[in-house]
Amino acid sequence: MADTIEKNVTRGGQFLVKETKCEDVFTPEDFNEEQLMMRDSVKEFVDKEIWPNKDRFEKRDFALTVESMQKAAEMGFLSIAVPEAYGGMGMGFVNTVLVCDYISGATGSFSSAFGAHTGIGTLPITLYGTEEQKQKYVTKLASGEWFGAYCLTEPGAGSDANSGKTKAVLSEDGTHYKITGQKMWITNAGFCNVFIVFARIGDDKNITGFIVENDPNNGISMNEEEHKLGIRSSSTRQVFFADTKVPVENMLSERGNGFKIAMNALNVGRIKLAAACLDAQRRVISNSTKYANERIQFNTAISQFGAIRAKLAEMATSCYAGESATYRAAKDIEDRIASRETEGASHQEAELKGIEEYAIECSILKVAVSEDIQNCADEGIQIFGGMGFSEDTPMESAWRDARIARIYEGTNEINRMLSVGMLIKKAMKGHVDLLGPASKVQEELMGIPSFDTPDYSELFAEEKEMIGKLKKAFLMVAGGAVQKYGPDLDAHQQLLMAASDILIEIYMAESTILRTEKLAKKEGEAKVQEQIAMAKLYLYKAVDTVTQKGKESVISFAEGDEQRMMLMGLRRFTKYTNMPNIVGLRETITTKLVAKNEYCF
Repeated sequence: MADTIEKNVTRGGQFLVKETKCEDVFTPEDFNEEQLMMRDSVKEFVDKEIWPNKDRFEKRDFALTVESMQKAAEMGFLSIAVPEAYGGMGMGFVNTVLVCDYISGATGSFSSAFGAHTGIGTLPITLYGTEEQKQKYVTKLASGEWFGAYCLTEPGAGSDANSGKTKAVLSEDGTHYKITGQKMWITNAGFCNVFIVFARIGDDKNITGFIVENDPNNGISMNEEEHKLGIRSSSTRQVFFADTKVPVENMLSERGNGFKIAMNALNVGRIKLAAACLDAQRRVISNSTKYANERIQFNTAISQFGAIRAKLAEMATSCYAGESATYRAAKDIEDRIASRETEGASHQEAELKGIEEYAIECSILKVAVSEDIQNCADEGIQIFGGMGFSEDTPMESAWRDARIARIYEGTNEINRMLSVGMLIKKAMKGHVDLLGPASKVQEELMGIPSFDTPDYSELFAEEKEMIGKLKKAFLMVAGGAVQKYGPDLDAHQQLLMAASDILIEIYMAESTILRTEKLAKKEGEAKVQEQIAMAKLYLYKAVDTVTQKGKESVISFAEGDEQRMMLMGLRRFTKYTNMPNIVGLRETITTKLVAKNEYCF
């Protein structure tokens, strides 16, 4: 069965060694009528129920968060990804990502509650639960009758999630487990009805998952709400379990399978977190553009000053790139799930394997887009100047809310190392052929470069060639590090981080170029000059990152002739034939942005 799937659907991580045609990527311009209606419905909900109440969310109005979640449930937004058999809409993965995107732009407080409930609060039962568990719990979670929370993190177990000390002890009569331990940073704890709790049975190597109903009379207690930098009306508490009785039938999946459940739930959470940063960026950009058009200094709107125009162009470009890569990956996951179902897998199994397959892309997106929203909000404050620092404008809360995104769902440092580590593991299993392409790169370095003048008359001909060269740069740097350190590479985190930054830029830049190429073929180049400019601008910045991180790596692990050869290769792989006019590209982007007075791509 698996062999058939592999022939039809590209595997996760293969973007690095296989050429992708623009016709094979899904883009936001490909939304069908149903998806457009869903997007507009979500936007209307946010504009009516969430954005006007932004001040109340900033004042720790937890009751408003619950009320808003109930209204979202009435609209069906909590049940998008839940199969119809359990009261859900049973929509595809792209729809799930789309709703998460557009429902998350107004305030991080609501988006955190929404994401925790629909993702890590519901999904583990949907994907790993028995039929009885799903009928009992998922139906209530999908309807909003109950809300969910996820108890993994402990004071001594954060990134090292499997080191948790919470214990589960089987009762003498074998009917229930008694759970004892402390969990922290639990989103939705203050109003949830059910927890997904991870605990260790005996001396098991791995933790086990349990479905635990929130009953204060059953040994469950909580600290007061945490006082946080951002997401202030998102309920976040420590939860304590003291001999909390959990029926044996509430074990989730099998004994010792908790770590796997946790990791797969986080994979989904990572791409959804990337999506949740997108509409926040759109709103920050739109608000910044409006303010720049209205703010007059030296008898001129500041949107006409080059320093401000450069910021707006870079902000729009990062958002456009995030959209491009997020929806590309979402559709790849959806297609993978469909392929596995066609081959006879249950929806449960197909979704698990489909998401797991693209864990590398999920980590890439989590890092890239979470950092983009932080930078975007920071520049938004700068454009607003002193007003940006004031609570009277939405910029300071956007900046504070954005900060958690780099910590949620595994820190960006962990995700950087995971993306490269998972890619190497896939190569070792034969799922992604890195050895062959890496060997060809080594041969190319030893050969004489071509001095022919290529034909770049076709749109993005040079840019796509450059993407190919950046992939060679990654294979050279990562391959050299693997050769030197072998299985000990894990101990060299700074090299892994640098290699990851190269990998991230390749995926993001390629996604942006493919989206724009597809759009240009559909609309004609003349109508999408701004998108073409964004694709070229993003690539230019990506090349800069690859140059810097590649050099940093090579001079840290290679010496002598090997170092000189690799640095020469890096220069070859990051060299443009025709350098882009960066100021001109930014001007093209900002001219339309300022004229439309909002993010309009």
